[in-house]
Amino acid sequence: MKKGRSSWGFKLPVLLLSAALGGRLGNRVAAGSGALWALLFALLALPLCEMGQMRAVYWAAFRKYRHLLEELVARDIKLKFRRSVLGMLWSVLNPLLMMLVITAVFQNLFRFDIENFPVYYLTGSLLFNFVTEATSGAMHAVVSSGPLIRKVYIPKYIFPLEKCLFAFVNMLFSAAATAVMIAVLRVPLGPQALLFWLPFVYALLFSIGLGMILATLQVFFRDTAHLYGVFVTAWLYLTPVIYPVEILPGWMLPVVRCNPLYYFVDFFRQVVLYRSLPGLETSLICPLFALAALALGVLVFKKKQDRFILFI
Repeated sequence: MKKGRSSWGFKLPVLLLSAALGGRLGNRVAAGSGALWALLFALLALPLCEMGQMRAVYWAAFRKYRHLLEELVARDIKLKFRRSVLGMLWSVLNPLLMMLVITAVFQNLFRFDIENFPVYYLTGSLLFNFVTEATSGAMHAVVSSGPLIRKVYIPKYIFPLEKCLFAFVNMLFSAAATAVMIAVLRVPLGPQALLFWLPFVYALLFSIGLGMILATLQVFFRDTAHLYGVFVTAWLYLTPVIYPVEILPGWMLPVVRCNPLYYFVDFFRQVVLYRSLPGLETSLICPLFALAALALGVLVFKKKQDRFILFI
């Protein structure tokens, strides 16, 4: 009991501080949403407290199995481009070809008046495609690795983590397409562009956390993959990848701004496309969403992983 009281003696101030911060930010995002954001931030603070208590155990296991993780990532890269003539060049060509199609449709038919629209699209699709690829791969990672898990001991979180890292490597190659279009369109860059890697890190941490939650759900409820496919479609429309935020009606802005990818994409565009630093709101919410999702994912995965063997 004494240990429990001590633990909550640390957690309670964190929860109160998170609720206060959430309320302040919520009032800035939309009038009347402060209470909702305060509750959200307080709930997300709980897994952050739990993660602090178990980081040493996970870090020791990670160091022990890091070479296996590297081998699994290398294997997936080789399998993806096996027997492909262009190989990893497709990671650059694919976003460029999609950009040509999207630009032709939305700039000519829908007449979106967005300066440097090809780069605008690529900066949004780069992060969105990475998050959806990473989380979708992580979702199936534990189930598809069932035969290996039943034979030898390997920390189960290695499998969803590997899928996220594989998608991250693939995204780095795809980022070359954005660099090519920046050069072709002669988009001016400022010193703020040196921060381009920050939204990549935020998106990676967020993807690992969400991927672990999805991997856990998929073990016990196989329809998760079908439901997530529908969710990803809705998620795309709630993320300003193609359209400008200004065209949204007022009632929809608070909904879009509850989307973590909205902030990751906005951060990336601010430093790369608009040569400015993100505002205080974006600078705070990005790491909060990333770390909270990671902590929540690790907590959920840790609590359920001992029962995986019964269902895979």
